Amino acid sequence: MARRITVLACAAAALLGAKAPPGPRPGITGISHLAVYARDMAKSEHFYTHVLGARKGTDPENPAGVRYYLSSRQFVEVLPAPAGQGPSMLAHVAYATTDAATLRAWLAASGVSGLGAMQRSPEGDRWFALRDPEGNGIQFVQSASADANAVPGAISGRIIHVGYAVHDRAKQDGMYRRLLGFRPYWYGAFEPDKVDWVSQQAPDGRDWLEYMMIGPGSDVPLTTVDARQLGVLNHLSLGVPNMQAAVTTLHREDRLSPRHDGPQMGLDGKWQTNLYDPDGTRIELMEFQPVTKPCCSSFTAESPTG
Repeated sequence: MARRITVLACAAAALLGAKAPPGPRPGITGISHLAVYARDMAKSEHFYTHVLGARKGTDPENPAGVRYYLSSRQFVEVLPAPAGQGPSMLAHVAYATTDAATLRAWLAASGVSGLGAMQRSPEGDRWFALRDPEGNGIQFVQSASADANAVPGAISGRIIHVGYAVHDRAKQDGMYRRLLGFRPYWYGAFEPDKVDWVSQQAPDGRDWLEYMMIGPGSDVPLTTVDARQLGVLNHLSLGVPNMQAAVTTLHREDRLSPRHDGPQMGLDGKWQTNLYDPDGTRIELMEFQPVTKPCCSSFTAESPTG
């Protein structure tokens, strides 16, 4: 496996005009967190603590921010929207790694530029930041937590995927697939001659990144991509074992967000329900396993199990 990763990375380095990495890449095991902006932090707190049932915590990355923990390792980070913030409320997406410092060195040796300095929280989490080829902020986080226990009362303690708007699939693939080794999982669209969603699992886990395709070749024209649409595209998905039970809990405990939709069957054959935070960011509940045949393509890897 290590030799295969090195070969893939060497090919990516040649493609990107970068140097070949010095050895095997440290593990990239899944999703750490999603960071979003908020225009009203109090309203966001109600959504994340009451609707999702997350536990509020301090933010070692930004003293003005808040972390809402779904488990001891996964959370949503909410930051005050800067003055003049545009229509997108996406701040960054973070992936989990087994060794942040070594991964940073590996990327630097591969010729990747713009790497942020190593950071460390009081609890011992370590991370660094960079931007992907389309300018999205991303982080790689090494958690100090020895377990991944769900927060009691959370509607889900498991982030299974993140998605964000992508214009140029080939450009993004140069980093995510060819350099980092993300693995194909599923793709689909509303129309047979288009591609709207391209999913690829983390190299060393089953969480996935979903390209939310916009522009030519997709069903989403660039002219329709406003703040509301971006809130749908840039999203987080929480795994639940049984959608009926999850939605029943939300109804019974008066926890549904004012804006919501579903449950409905996704084109990937999985039950889904959408909740929306006060700034329009979509939080999707999704069953871990498909219950019917997906449209468009077959799954090429095992789905998360919880």
